[in-house]
Amino acid sequence: MAVDDAAAEFHAFFDRHHAELARLARLLTGETDAADDLAADALLALWDRWERVRAADHPVAYARGVVTNLARSRIRTAVRERRRIALFWSQRGERVDDPDVAAAVDLRQALRTLPFRKRACVVLRHALDLSEKDTALALGISVGTVKSQTSKGMAELERILGDRPAARQLTGRGNR
Repeated sequence: MAVDDAAAEFHAFFDRHHAELARLARLLTGETDAADDLAADALLALWDRWERVRAADHPVAYARGVVTNLARSRIRTAVRERRRIALFWSQRGERVDDPDVAAAVDLRQALRTLPFRKRACVVLRHALDLSEKDTALALGISVGTVKSQTSKGMAELERILGDRPAARQLTGRGNR
């Protein structure tokens, strides 16, 4: 089959089945926003193997299997992340007689505004007190990236929090 014919055949397959695959992803993950991404990732994987897929007895079943596997992987990742977060918060050894709840809420809200990589670097470096090297290993990035993302993330948090107690706690200025 010519490349143009294969591409046309794939585009027809895409048009016929994208909505169904996205609906399947949404039902499996419960995430409307991620459903289109999962369907697109599955279709990209199918395009990479299109000659094998189109020769299969049931190409749509194959596509559904790819979506299911991607959804399973996404769910497992989310579960592991939730467990890590729960473990982190349950094992905190620091006890404060009178915690500053407002500062903690401010800090959590400010952290949510950071892009994931900056947030991860700041949390791993400052909340978990990991070294730059250990943070880089945990995130699969270079030490230089950890340094720059942590620095930029801290600067953004300081800008967001201003002179509130959460900023002083985070940066070490003032009383802890």
